[in-house]
Amino acid sequence: MGRGKKYAEAQKSYDRSETYSPEAAVDLVKKMSYAKFDESVDLSITLNMKKQASVRDTLVLPHSFQKEKKILVFARGEKAEEAQEAGAAYVGAEDLVEKIRGGWLDFDIAVATPDMMRDVGKLGPILGRRGLMPNPKTRTVTFDLKEAIEELKKGRVEFRADKGGVIHMAIGRVSMGVEQIVENLRVVMEEVARKRPDDTKGEFIRAVTLASTMGPGVRVSTN
Repeated sequence: MGRGKKYAEAQKSYDRSETYSPEAAVDLVKKMSYAKFDESVDLSITLNMKKQASVRDTLVLPHSFQKEKKILVFARGEKAEEAQEAGAAYVGAEDLVEKIRGGWLDFDIAVATPDMMRDVGKLGPILGRRGLMPNPKTRTVTFDLKEAIEELKKGRVEFRADKGGVIHMAIGRVSMGVEQIVENLRVVMEEVARKRPDDTKGEFIRAVTLASTMGPGVRVSTN
């Protein structure tokens, strides 16, 4: 009940039918945040795309806001040494595959060299359900482990349009400055625009909305 009242009060503080500049939208989202924890700033982008089309990529935001994640790397020989030197939390081959099969999952991101995927593929039912399966599209299947691990440590994030053509992702925390959040927003928007399918007719980005975890959404100008 308490949340409903605060949410309603927040909605009264702005015009829900208006679109705001990125700076004004972020400022509003921060002002309307009422939770006792440091809420995330969540971005929703509605795209004009065909059902069979795919919009998906990874990027490193200028201003990281997530705690460092435990990175597990499937690799052998020199590549295993490269992963250890780059700061991976866990490095191994068949030993890690068996450990995960036994129920161990104390890591946040899995990376693999291409030659390991035949073994790692056996973990599909386990890793796939949790969104942990290494994938070339998210650059987590690669021989360039040093670069991949460095980017992941900096807070590399993935964006992906769902079946309805909407991208949902966090781009900051309400405790961050307006300029930092806006810069993260601009980087995401530029990357999404680059992924426009060649056969898209008309406007590709239809709507952009920002909201805090518990707060109402604010429409952002797409210009």
